[in-house]
Amino acid sequence: MQHVEIPVIKQHKEKRIKDRFVKIILLSFTLLSSSFIFIVAGTILVKGVTPFITNNNGLGSVSFIPFLTGDTWLIGESFHSNLYSIGFIIASTLMIALLSLVVSFPIGVLTALFIAKVAPKKLANILRTVIELLASIPSIIYGLFGAGIILNLVYNFSAAIGYQSKGGNSMLASILVLAIMTIPTITSISEVAIRSVDKNLEEGSLALGASKTQTHFKVVLFAAKSGIFTSAILGIGRALGEATAVSLVAGGRRSGYSFDLLDTTSTLTTIMLEGMKETIGLDYDIRFSVGIVLIVVIILTNIILNFVKRKVGNVNVK
Repeated sequence: MQHVEIPVIKQHKEKRIKDRFVKIILLSFTLLSSSFIFIVAGTILVKGVTPFITNNNGLGSVSFIPFLTGDTWLIGESFHSNLYSIGFIIASTLMIALLSLVVSFPIGVLTALFIAKVAPKKLANILRTVIELLASIPSIIYGLFGAGIILNLVYNFSAAIGYQSKGGNSMLASILVLAIMTIPTITSISEVAIRSVDKNLEEGSLALGASKTQTHFKVVLFAAKSGIFTSAILGIGRALGEATAVSLVAGGRRSGYSFDLLDTTSTLTTIMLEGMKETIGLDYDIRFSVGIVLIVVIILTNIILNFVKRKVGNVNVK
């Protein structure tokens, strides 16, 4: 009996040692990846606060409230000034992101429904692959497409209605580019959510006399609403954070609140991207300040959308 127990106990100890070793390794990697978040956030915070608390080499400190609410960003490229205000840019950023979602969300969800429930299996597999490829295309490619195609379309449209557009560079062009970029994300996540709906719900609906169309729209989409709403949250997150593609079609507006779809515009990300050619000084540091504002905007937007998601998720079919 003793000869049997000793190897078992030894083997058990070896397993415990291995488990502890693996646990330590996993914890180390977790702490390492988590530390990147604090390092990045800390760097942005320190650099972003600098313009408001220092003299900026004689230019004077930037006033915080006017910075958040003003409507002028260095007209005339005067880099010997501390006139930086992003109130009008915050407004245009939110408007562009929300309107792009208005365009991309129904298209993405209906495409997902077709792939998951309507299309033949072979066609669904092909379309699923196409959507995955669209989601993997770099932002600059979408930007070039926008500059080469969408700008011409917007310019021709504005000319047809008697509006003098600046080469098509406009809020509308930015909305269309972002909508095209976010459709694959919304479609992919929505399609997974729709395919995850319990088959019994569909069969029960059909058994009660509902048509396939009624079942798809009133049962399947409703049952998948949580995942579909998640796709909208991720979609608007990408829209808010996109810089490269939008910078090629926005037009670089520097002053004045404008909600004209055919007028030039700017977003928080494009303003940040434009200043990265500088390496020191106020004009460089202020981009980090804009980055802090962008982070806050994204966090608040996600909080609001998640609140709405919970409310939507609590709605019951009557």
